[in-house]
Amino acid sequence: MGNAQDRPPGSGGDRTGPNQARSGTRGNAENPHSHHGSQKGLANGTPIQNSTVTREEPSSPPVEDKSYLDAPAGALPSHLARLKNEGNHLFKHGQFGDAIEKYTQAIEGVDSPEDLCILYSNRAACYLKDGNSTDCIQDCTKALELQPFSLKPLLRRAMAYESLERYQKAYVDYKTVLQLDTGVQAAHDSVHRITKMLIDQDGPDWREKLPEIPVVPLSVQQQYRDKPLSEEQIQARAARAAQEEGESRIREARFTLLKQEGNELVKKGSFQEAMEKYTQCLTLQPNECAMYTNRYALTSKAKQDCDSALELEPSNKKAFYRRALAHKGLKVNTAPLLLNIGLNLHPKNVKEEDHFFRSDS
Repeated sequence: MGNAQDRPPGSGGDRTGPNQARSGTRGNAENPHSHHGSQKGLANGTPIQNSTVTREEPSSPPVEDKSYLDAPAGALPSHLARLKNEGNHLFKHGQFGDAIEKYTQAIEGVDSPEDLCILYSNRAACYLKDGNSTDCIQDCTKALELQPFSLKPLLRRAMAYESLERYQKAYVDYKTVLQLDTGVQAAHDSVHRITKMLIDQDGPDWREKLPEIPVVPLSVQQQYRDKPLSEEQIQARAARAAQEEGESRIREARFTLLKQEGNELVKKGSFQEAMEKYTQCLTLQPNECAMYTNRYALTSKAKQDCDSALELEPSNKKAFYRRALAHKGLKVNTAPLLLNIGLNLHPKNVKEEDHFFRSDS
């Protein structure tokens, strides 16, 4: 109900009623736009000052930039290059099913092993993103038959194997990737993760149950090393180096602490506990000669530990002396000779048997 219709006929003041509002020239009654000059328009009976009516022209949709279709694509003919480039574009925008169709069309017309390897690898990436690990493995295997030791198919197949919980095969592919490029952080992380799973699954002999890990030829490794690194690869390698440096420092600090604890336990006569500490040290730094000589007096494997120490340091006097005593205990004829060698290596050449039994600090 409008304001004009609320006024009863015959009321004082403004006598313009509904009938009079409609009076005037018939042209005005028939043409509602004729009031624009005097009343500036009405909205619900209320005058609107300075209103103007504008019509927006419908804008045409923006023209899609398809210049990416003409990007270089190796030695592929133009029509196949456009299919490959369109597949790449669709993949980047998450349209994996459509990308698969484009790569498939391109594959059907390509003969070059190198180009086919790339197309199979790209289609495998789509399958992997789409959760189709089985087809991903098949395409990666085809790519590797065409171009052995190609990094991307190896990495994608490893990921597909891992998603299917085929951990042994995944481990082999990840280790092969790391022969090509030690800077692939995803491969490092996956190897650590899968190793724990394989230990739980197959026990301490898990390595013996692995398929053979192929040895990448040095010439192929060199080809990858000679390739210029992308910005992403540089950042990944820097992150890996920083992580390894941090892990190394942690190992060194842990090693020093365990070694000191072992030495203190020897002084207290807690030989079994000290041997455990030295054994933990050797798991952290297996090339530390002093740990083998320290563990000598605490284990029945005295000769074996001294042998290991002398392999690392052939002139280590403590190892010679302690191995001589081990031979003596085993009634081996070479004990006197070894004892003399051990004593002659010691600069003071005096009765310092105590010295040879003190733990190396």
